[in-house]
Amino acid sequence: MGYKAVFLDRDGVINEERKDYVKDVSEFKLIEGSLDAIKLLKEKKFLVIIITNQSAINRGLLPVENLNKIHELLKIKLNKLNTFVDGIYFCPHTPEENCHCRKPRSGLLLKAAQEHNIDLENSLMIGDSQTDILAAKNAGCNSILLKKNQKLVDIVREFDS
Repeated sequence: MGYKAVFLDRDGVINEERKDYVKDVSEFKLIEGSLDAIKLLKEKKFLVIIITNQSAINRGLLPVENLNKIHELLKIKLNKLNTFVDGIYFCPHTPEENCHCRKPRSGLLLKAAQEHNIDLENSLMIGDSQTDILAAKNAGCNSILLKKNQKLVDIVREFDS
């Protein structure tokens, strides 16, 4: 029996989504309450894993170094709240590359599950698009679709561990 996890999409769930991609730390704007939601999930004893498509990398718009800086900033902000995420997994590929890791495929969730001993059947993906929901279904875990104007923290407050 593995651990229970909550997989979170990044853009549109933790931070504001941009049509032209989040390419730099200056463009990384947190959604109100998203860090509190992660802290609540950790307090409820869930593993928290971020799963994010970042095709801007292979489109030549986002250097991996910039993505790493964005994720370091996120970790620093979480650390200030005495919390953390257990992992961040990203797919750099464009849809045309037809990889196994880009959502809606389940590659990143399966990799995270293997590396963290996650019980997918008793875990959950929260995302703001159908690709997130399909990735969860393809990995054999439950999902919640975040509606427009709905905040992650409002959903997480209703969770039982």
